[in-house]
Amino acid sequence: MKCVISVLGKDRSGIVAAIATALADCGANIDDISQTILDDIFSMTMLTTLDTEKADFNTMQERLAKISDDLGMQIIIQREDVFQYMYKI
Repeated sequence: MKCVISVLGKDRSGIVAAIATALADCGANIDDISQTILDDIFSMTMLTTLDTEKADFNTMQERLAKISDDLGMQIIIQREDVFQYMYKI
């Protein structure tokens, strides 16, 4: 299952590592990634493929919610089809 993960918050070390580790632990793959830092604001968007036999969407969402709380950042995961539909004109 393809998913889009969006991350936004104050820049600090370990953001990418925490998210990439959680994805790897759940058998997910990072297909594409874009990140930028504006002043001290970190922004990242990832396109991932979840291995739903290892961890389903809800499990991944719960893992990312914990990381969001731990880092004090906004982390949102959406199914790619839902994401594409939301931005269709």
